[in-house]
Amino acid sequence: MWTKPLAVIVAHPDDEVLGFGGAIARAAVAGASVRVLILATGAASRGGNADVAIKVLRDQANRAAEALGVPPPTVGDFPDNRMDTVPLLDVVQRVEDFLGEAPVASVLTHHAGDLNIDHRITAQAVLTACRPLPGAPVRRILAGEVSSSSEWAGEADRFVPTRYVDIAAVLERKLAALACYEGELRDFPHPRSLEAVRALAQWRGAEAGLYAAEAYRVVREIDD
Repeated sequence: MWTKPLAVIVAHPDDEVLGFGGAIARAAVAGASVRVLILATGAASRGGNADVAIKVLRDQANRAAEALGVPPPTVGDFPDNRMDTVPLLDVVQRVEDFLGEAPVASVLTHHAGDLNIDHRITAQAVLTACRPLPGAPVRRILAGEVSSSSEWAGEADRFVPTRYVDIAAVLERKLAALACYEGELRDFPHPRSLEAVRALAQWRGAEAGLYAAEAYRVVREIDD
């Protein structure tokens, strides 16, 4: 799948690296078309000068994309941590517009059980936009985990992997991309620290007999 057109659709700047940076880098190395959509601003809920914070995050997102070897992401303006206040149809249509801009075979997005409400809304919007109608191009949807959200969900919603992606060869590239988000990182042992992200990649790798991996859940897979 890593040589076919790939779309990564997430809620906030840094989600694309935390959950999917290894897969993005691996697809880029394989020469695949990779496009990233970030739906929410990622900063407006934190107070202070939101316009400045949003600009900083978008600049960091562009640098992270460069580190991963893919074009700059498309960034939306849905409200940070308040996407449940927006009609779901608006989010679905934004995802549909993005997917309609170029061919897409696989979509990576959030786990529907994440603690973060924006992650949940994004997952629902992606699933709706990717309805398997006759002739629909999307053949695969995978949900990934985002540190400091997926593992903090309630017991019934915890992320349980069903697929592992070997990212040993691109782990350092993922960490370099994550380091572009200086203001989003925390000190270890916070799960959104470079040390914890490395440890998670190694743990997921160990679960699958690999040096380092990203874990996913298969939401839908259509084998032609």
